[in-house]
Amino acid sequence: MSSLIRRVAITGAVIALGTAGLAACGSPNDADSSSKDGKVIALLLPESKTTRYEAFDRPIFEKKVKELCSDCSVKYYNADQDAAKQAQQVDTAINAGAKVVVLDPVDGPGAGGMVKSAQDAGAKVVAYDRFIEGADYYMSFDNETVGKLQAQALEEATGNKGGYLQLNGAPSDPNAAQFKKGAEEVLKASGMKLLTKTSYDNPDWSPDNAQKYVTDQLSKISPDQIKGVYAANDGQAGGVIAALKGAGVAANALPPVTGQDAELAAIQRIISGEQYMTIFKSYFIEANKAGEVAVALAKGDDVTGTTDFQGVKSFIFDPVVVKKDNVKKDIVDSGLFKVSDICTADYAAACKAAGLS
Repeated sequence: MSSLIRRVAITGAVIALGTAGLAACGSPNDADSSSKDGKVIALLLPESKTTRYEAFDRPIFEKKVKELCSDCSVKYYNADQDAAKQAQQVDTAINAGAKVVVLDPVDGPGAGGMVKSAQDAGAKVVAYDRFIEGADYYMSFDNETVGKLQAQALEEATGNKGGYLQLNGAPSDPNAAQFKKGAEEVLKASGMKLLTKTSYDNPDWSPDNAQKYVTDQLSKISPDQIKGVYAANDGQAGGVIAALKGAGVAANALPPVTGQDAELAAIQRIISGEQYMTIFKSYFIEANKAGEVAVALAKGDDVTGTTDFQGVKSFIFDPVVVKKDNVKKDIVDSGLFKVSDICTADYAAACKAAGLS
């Protein structure tokens, strides 16, 4: 992949997120009131179980559009992990006059029809975070590298030996396949051994599914056989840790567990030693760039600085590994969370030991 991708370096000032309330998931919301001649941009996100979408991607995107275009409005939709609902939302956005559709698909491989509908109506489509064949533009992170970094961290934490469990993302999510490919390139060549016949593909990235899966495995294997767990994202990591603790594993005896998304709960688990690492894919960079591209397209301006990814003009960004020793630099100093967000009463002692308070 790296030969096809010109990575975009992570830079940037802290972005203020604003305090406007969020509309109910699944319903459209205008970020700005627009005149009859205003430029309409649609933002369609896939689900709300992963906290990043409502807490970061949406408000950052809306703020950037408002900053760059006074006569642009944003129609917002959340599909609640329902591909059919998202297809209806695309139609609704087109009927509302959207000339730019920023789409994070529930089902990437199945999203071609939505892209064609939008393009046939004269709209440009930006595939956001998840690749869609035929989109006009695409932006995301180097997803195979994400999987490799997670697996390398697990190798490091386990000393490259012992048994592990592997929990991947949803098969309908094209990113999940890339994370899995990158991870397995490392894991299958490692000295570690998968404890199950196959790894687990979580149908909807659900933390509850992850907890149930690990609980089921613990009826067949003992906790001390699990020397590490590859969890593709933080929600699943939380489910894994809940299952292990539910089986009687003490918090200070948990095996290393990977993650992704830099969720607040995951950062707290990392500080307290329950989770080994996460991957931070800067929402600031991705959502701001999406806002910039959407406004340029709405105004009819040229979009420059792209690279090619599978035939689509793209922006590909670099992920960051986050462990306990760089939480301050890459999470607090980046503006993602404040020390006061992380260091609540339950984590006060752990924060002090980690030098955060």
